[in-house]
Amino acid sequence: MRRLGILLVILFGSSFILYNLAAISGDPLEALRTSSSPSAKQQMVTLTRELQLNVPPPLRYFIWLRGVLGLFIGQIDFGNSRSGQSVSTLVQHAIPVTIRLVTMATIVAIILGITVGIVTALRQYSRFDYAMTFVSFLMYSLPVFWVAVLLKQYLAIRFNTFLQNPQIPFGWIVVFSIASGIFWSGVISGSRKRVLKIFGAVFVANVLLLELLSALKWFTHPGLGPIILFGAGIGTAVGVTQLSLGLNNKSGLKASLAMAVLSLIAYYPSQYIFKHSPHITTILLMALFTLVLGAGVGWAFAKIDRGPVMRTAMITGLILAFLTLLDKLMQTWAPYMATDAVNGRPVPTIGQANALLDQSNFWLSTLDTLMHLVLPTIALTLISFAGYVRYTRGTLLEVLNADYIRTARAKGLTERTVIMRHAFRNTLIPLTTIIVVDFAGIIGGAIITESVFGWVGMGTLFRQAISSFDLNLLMAVFFITASLSVLANLIADLLYSALDPRIRVGAGK
Repeated sequence: MRRLGILLVILFGSSFILYNLAAISGDPLEALRTSSSPSAKQQMVTLTRELQLNVPPPLRYFIWLRGVLGLFIGQIDFGNSRSGQSVSTLVQHAIPVTIRLVTMATIVAIILGITVGIVTALRQYSRFDYAMTFVSFLMYSLPVFWVAVLLKQYLAIRFNTFLQNPQIPFGWIVVFSIASGIFWSGVISGSRKRVLKIFGAVFVANVLLLELLSALKWFTHPGLGPIILFGAGIGTAVGVTQLSLGLNNKSGLKASLAMAVLSLIAYYPSQYIFKHSPHITTILLMALFTLVLGAGVGWAFAKIDRGPVMRTAMITGLILAFLTLLDKLMQTWAPYMATDAVNGRPVPTIGQANALLDQSNFWLSTLDTLMHLVLPTIALTLISFAGYVRYTRGTLLEVLNADYIRTARAKGLTERTVIMRHAFRNTLIPLTTIIVVDFAGIIGGAIITESVFGWVGMGTLFRQAISSFDLNLLMAVFFITASLSVLANLIADLLYSALDPRIRVGAGK
């Protein structure tokens, strides 16, 4: 209760200071004062009355605060904007747009950043570590608007033109194959001879794959199909088991492989359900069923210590369910390109939805929403990914040098157990603050990214509020983002105590 009280004081104190600073820093009537229009004086009187500009800012703040406190009775009121629209309505329309824009980028950046950060820490001073250090610093220094322009040019305009005749030139195949070979040889690493073998194998495999995709015109008629999905399921089962339990855990491996077999069996029934009941509720129910099925399979295969086996089977099932859903979206790609609203250019460069597309078709509208997310998500991910890589690497290296890690290794625990169950858990403690604050900042929007890609979210409202001296709109955006920020700090503190039992309220007294 003491912490909550302090957070409320911080929230309302900061809002009072910002309100008054914003109120005295600009004049909403400035343009009208110098206007020669005959109606300028009348407009000034109307705007003064609507925005209560004749009330001193400190007193006007409490008038605004009275509407905000209506939150406790379900009638929150942020006032009206300069254009006469309800600020609450503008915010209600902007928040879902911003969440859709930034959430995916944040999740992808966290997963990829932490994963790459762990690998670079485990392979300190290796080729891969040096390469990712260079790449992460490069990405971190790039301005997002410049990245967005490059993405528009090469991943939208040129890719759409490429789809008119999807034949990859052999020169590009060689370049992609060399880049892929360098990447995977750096990830797997080893002696110079082993690195050269890996590079050669990946190079040849990549050339053959791209030639095959080009010959089959896969880029205009993509898909996975049950056979590829089953092969991916086997690989997923082995990979998830290795990370979660280790391949020496036979119960976990059998449960994961069983989920791969069940996903193959469920492929055609899933396609039937997707066709005859296309709805988000159907997808959520299928995901819930997958979790229950995974828990049941894990329980059946494990005789002791069932929890980790059940968790492994559930994770495997969810990944395979996602691949099945992705296959359905791939099947929608050709009809989507064929619509007159898309006209063979499926990667959009601006906007959050195609207004000409038939929104009654669930799969077409879903694919359209996802395609509008591609470029902004990549732009935001590239910028924030670098920070997670560097912070995870530094934190994990510090943890790996701790005494309890040496003790765990001396006890004979496997390296996977030492890393995943000891080092990684303690690495999450400082990472928690960054992750929670990043999620809280989602509602704040991405001002530059929204402007470049033509999205109307919270960042756009914030920019409009500043440029037009719209105090009510500015304070609404600030109050929402500030509330989430102070709440994020409280959640981070609670997660600290969950991750580290030594952290408790009042400890040290």
